[in-house]
Amino acid sequence: MIIERTLKKKLIRLAQKFPVITVTGPRQSGKTTLVKAAFPSLPYISLEEPDLRQIALTDPRGFLSNFSDGAILDEAQRVPKLFSYIQSLVDSDRNVQFILSGSSNFLLMEKIGQTLAGRSGILHLLPFSLPELRNGNYPVEQYEQLIFTGQYPRIYDWDIPPTDFYPSYIQTYVERDVRLIKNIENLNRFIQFIQLCAGRIGQLLNFNSLANDAGISPNTARAWFSLLETSYIAYRLNPHHRNFNKRLVKSPKLYFYDTGAACSLLGIQSAEQVTSHFLRGGLFENLIVNEFVKRAFNQGQRRYPHFWRDRRGREIDCLLTDGERMTAVEIKSGKTISASYFRNINYWMTLAQGEHADGYVVYGGDKSLQMSDGRLVSWKELDLIGFDA
Repeated sequence: MIIERTLKKKLIRLAQKFPVITVTGPRQSGKTTLVKAAFPSLPYISLEEPDLRQIALTDPRGFLSNFSDGAILDEAQRVPKLFSYIQSLVDSDRNVQFILSGSSNFLLMEKIGQTLAGRSGILHLLPFSLPELRNGNYPVEQYEQLIFTGQYPRIYDWDIPPTDFYPSYIQTYVERDVRLIKNIENLNRFIQFIQLCAGRIGQLLNFNSLANDAGISPNTARAWFSLLETSYIAYRLNPHHRNFNKRLVKSPKLYFYDTGAACSLLGIQSAEQVTSHFLRGGLFENLIVNEFVKRAFNQGQRRYPHFWRDRRGREIDCLLTDGERMTAVEIKSGKTISASYFRNINYWMTLAQGEHADGYVVYGGDKSLQMSDGRLVSWKELDLIGFDA
């Protein structure tokens, strides 16, 4: 069963405005399936195939002459020569439509910036969101199971156990994608670095500490983490700039684009292990933040939430901004309702003075309730937190 992707509507609308559309995202996030479903009349060519890639490399003009109306070019960054010729084609014929996709964000975006700037609409596809899984009849009753399984499409399409999928995925990522972007001599140390990052989910990102534990320099740690960001493995959440006259921390927090990958790196072998794991709270927080990131991406905007934390440790896990309005979201993995969940929300609302501000607590239980201290939202009903990305 093919799950309808939320991004499809935005993709089709954007194609009416741009002669080239670029869809990037993690490897195996469903980009190929999406673009084929959105543009069934366009021929599909995978430039991963050596024979086709060789033709495109040696005779780009002749290669593109086979596609007078345009085409879907998968892993387009493998043949950077094509981009200049695509530019000429779309400039001379407004009816030509090219859809480019690729999992190497750095290489793809570099070539687009050089030759197709202003001609290409750019979208980013992440693994399934909770609404997509629900609409595809893959209901998840326990968040521990979702955290462990992750949300990569192939796991659901092919019923692959996470313990089989993720080790192969990570190995493929290291051996193929990393080598394409950066020459890392010690790949085992790089994998250890990724594992150390997984052990810091939801925590402040301290490159000196990370470098010390990994046995590398802080500059190398920064470079390697940028590599994880470029290839959609991990990302940083920046603190909100508005300080309300209080001293705030300036370091970002660390998250992974998929909790299943993080669980694999942490050596978690089952959903039951998530329940008792010391990073359960961080993994749950990562799961919820990811859903807000996906909501923004699926609206065509590569925007991330922020967080707020002062020097005394008072923190709002997720701040969603919509113009002047801010929505504060506290994230609690507990399944039992507690008034203490609202302590930081109430403190933050006092600082914000209620102007253009709203607050919610997302927790691990099943019921969403209006309480005297604020609104409690089940992790299953995040759509109750309305905001425009």
